[in-house]
Amino acid sequence: MTKLFQGKKVAVLGLGLSGLATVRFLLKQGVKPTLMDTRLKVSGLDAVPAEKVDGIYLGELDANRLAKMDVILVSPGLDLSHPAIRFAAAQGTQLIGDVELFALVNQKPVLGITGSNGKSTVTTLATYMLEQSGIKALAAGNIGLPVLDALAETETEVYVLELSSFQLDTTYNLRLVAACNLNVTEDHLDRHGSMAAYAAAKQRIFQHAALAVYNADDALTIPQHQPHSQPRQLQQQQALSLTGSDYGVVEVKGERWLQVAGTPLLPVAEMSLVGKHNQFNALAAAALALAAGASREGVASALRTYQSLPHRCTLVANQNGIRFINDSKATNVGATLAAIAGLRSDVPGKLILIAGGDGKGADFTELAAVLKAQVDVLITLGKDGPAIAALVPGSIEVADLAAAVKVATGLAKTGDLVLLSPACASLDMFKNYEERGRLFAELVQKVLV
Repeated sequence: MTKLFQGKKVAVLGLGLSGLATVRFLLKQGVKPTLMDTRLKVSGLDAVPAEKVDGIYLGELDANRLAKMDVILVSPGLDLSHPAIRFAAAQGTQLIGDVELFALVNQKPVLGITGSNGKSTVTTLATYMLEQSGIKALAAGNIGLPVLDALAETETEVYVLELSSFQLDTTYNLRLVAACNLNVTEDHLDRHGSMAAYAAAKQRIFQHAALAVYNADDALTIPQHQPHSQPRQLQQQQALSLTGSDYGVVEVKGERWLQVAGTPLLPVAEMSLVGKHNQFNALAAAALALAAGASREGVASALRTYQSLPHRCTLVANQNGIRFINDSKATNVGATLAAIAGLRSDVPGKLILIAGGDGKGADFTELAAVLKAQVDVLITLGKDGPAIAALVPGSIEVADLAAAVKVATGLAKTGDLVLLSPACASLDMFKNYEERGRLFAELVQKVLV
């Protein structure tokens, strides 16, 4: 590592979770980086010994200072189109991320997962499948544990990385046993500028993957040849679809089964996860885990016992036959569409949807047909609540989440389902989607008391 950066000026730009992990890693390797952040106050920076780094610069970025660096490790939260970053790149400064640094030093098998929705579920489920097969696996990346901190877990046999489009933008040499692009729906257009650019960033996960797993029903996930990627004839590909033959849902003696690698694995009814979208997530996780050495027995065991992540179609309460589902993690239109499609068939009564927040510049028109056909009551709130409400006549606009829960519970009867699936980010009203989900759960419990 020291040889890699020997004689070079190295900067870490962005000192959030992954940025500080990068700093810790570099210091252990004897590298003395320059630290920079656009914020004037950075939590956790006091733990970094000032004498071990080559200066700390907070606030507005200095383009000339950046341009003097040979390598800048850019945190995923920073936009590469920032004028100062673009200026440095134009002067020949190399821009990479912590995932690229991980790729340069890691020697163990890695699985990679990207997509607009479902990444965290597939990442943790594939990890669990490997563990149930007796393989020591560790989930890291966009899911919370920085990849460079994950390297310290020396007993790990397989790394399972959740990768965002922002992380992939600065990743060039990540070799993967298997890579999966789950879906590409409108999101982060305020950062990428267009769907084409966003989809291209997701495609980068396939650059050096031995197996490319994609969604047969989403053309934007189909692997495309990229410069410097390995020849396509050397890369195996696996399509996923609920109606697929190798990986899909099939009928066995009148019962729906999950089919994995061309053979029925277990009845869908035995899965701990609910909804068609989670059946697809299960297929993706199985394809990845099997590629990394999992057993069919381990995969089946995991699907029976896996506990879903918080705020992702999680059952909050079931009282008097009325179910309340927290899907606060649905921060874009595609996630909400997936939730509705996955749950609607299991709702004998009304589906009452609570949606709205900060749409991040998204086009909500794709929601219109589904809201009219499958949602019985639409309750909206937040910055872009009016735009969503305008899609369906008779929508109910409220001031906040407390009012939304009150209205929903007042309308709900036995057999109905109240679903919080905002199709928007939470930052207009909450610290994050977790806070929004927790408040929803609290409000539901209070109303039901």
